[in-house]
Amino acid sequence: MTKPATHIYRLLKWGRILARHGALRIVEDHPQTPGPVRRLCRIARFGTIQPKQPQYAEAFQDIGPAAIKLGQTLATRPDLVGEEAARDLLTLQDSLPPVPFDRIAAAIEASFERPWTDLFDSIGETPVGAASIAQVHRAITKDGRTVAVKVLRPGIREQFSRDIDTYEWAAAHLEALGGEAKRLRPRLTIANFKRWTNRELDLRREAASASELAESMHAVAGFAVPGIDWDRTNGRVMTIEWIDGIKMSDREALLAAGHDLQDIAQRLVLAFLRQAISGGFFHADMHQGNLFVQADGTIVAIDFGIMGRIDRRARAWLAEILYGLTTGNYRRVAEIHFEAQYVPSHHSVDEFATALRAVGEPMRGKPVSELSVGQMLDGLFAITRDFDMQTQPHLLLLQKTMVMVEGIATQLYPGINLWDVAAPFVREWIRDELGPEAAIAERIRTDTQTLLRIPDLVRRIEEQFPAKGGAPEPPPLTDVELIWERRARKKVQGGASPMPYALGAGIGGAAVYAAMMMGWIG
Repeated sequence: MTKPATHIYRLLKWGRILARHGALRIVEDHPQTPGPVRRLCRIARFGTIQPKQPQYAEAFQDIGPAAIKLGQTLATRPDLVGEEAARDLLTLQDSLPPVPFDRIAAAIEASFERPWTDLFDSIGETPVGAASIAQVHRAITKDGRTVAVKVLRPGIREQFSRDIDTYEWAAAHLEALGGEAKRLRPRLTIANFKRWTNRELDLRREAASASELAESMHAVAGFAVPGIDWDRTNGRVMTIEWIDGIKMSDREALLAAGHDLQDIAQRLVLAFLRQAISGGFFHADMHQGNLFVQADGTIVAIDFGIMGRIDRRARAWLAEILYGLTTGNYRRVAEIHFEAQYVPSHHSVDEFATALRAVGEPMRGKPVSELSVGQMLDGLFAITRDFDMQTQPHLLLLQKTMVMVEGIATQLYPGINLWDVAAPFVREWIRDELGPEAAIAERIRTDTQTLLRIPDLVRRIEEQFPAKGGAPEPPPLTDVELIWERRARKKVQGGASPMPYALGAGIGGAAVYAAMMMGWIG
């Protein structure tokens, strides 16, 4: 178990790096920051020279791989770190200097317990991507297929384990201070971060996520997920189909190739909505580096380490919230927040609806280019504070991804209106999934499943209560049990309690004691 002094040392070391980039100023100056945290910030920045403009992304980059991933998680929590910091952290580049190829080759061979030449005909020594957790190499399989091989950095699991241990310790102490720190639920934030990170550190999980997303999106035209080579995939190595295409970040190359950027932008938004609302399972790291456009216009996603999941009830609430905001039905949006218990019941639905109107009305009917997402988020998080709304991590992850998708779509086609693109899809989904026909179909399905369970229920009841005369004969007592029974009966006749003697026979003694009790009743 890590000592508290070790946690404090790590926090102070990281704090000094943050201070050198001016990233502690927002924490120290915030009126809601608890006194102990403010004092720790002052100690960490003592003697440092801070830049005028905070450099949040660079600070997390300098701390190390686990901090890079934590920074990407905090980018989903502007309520926790502030809108300015969250916006800057969205630019955090998940890249590090590559690991030498000989160490990568050794990692592949150790994970498969065989030479890598048994699996691949060749592997490019220069990686095509080097992130904080893994790096990717282009390779050719023995049967001549071109694939991408993703390999975990050696020792990365142990490093993440140490750092997350300190994050958990710090979050627990921060939440224990109460007040605003408790409402923001930092422990839950770190718990989600740990879960997402553990998923990324097991490449079999990432491969399974890619397979599940491909299955749920197989009927969506113009969107594809690379296939997994399961024979060359394990916990530390993942082999996936190689994708030839243009990165979505390269707008000029897309135009030169003759692609319709408005169409790509709209299809990207709709693909995300289908994942999140129709499937409840969505790619939660849809930045420009993870999206490609093939020659025929197909959008291809890669890197499935961070995935989001929403259950059907939350999806129904989300769809109604989106549709209510796009149509101006703020009363219904407010009611959903209370039905979902996002807002405590002692607050007024009407007042909450009015607060939502103050945020939603300025957005309606305007193109994305005329809207400030930062101002919108500021308004929404001000509402959550005013109405004691606890943070919902799954919705925050969804929100972060939506902001990413919106940003990419806007860069591709600045005139796009996200609400206009989303409204028809959401309206159709609500009609199909929440309309009268859907409610009747759901009721029939539920009742049918209940009826089909009745025979199994009857059989279990019969097993518990067999018919008269059908009970099995009890097994005969062993010699030891007979001896203990005789002793117990003698003691009973003498007036002593049989309990110690019955228990003395161990497991058999309990049965003997029960039999004697039945005899006394008779």
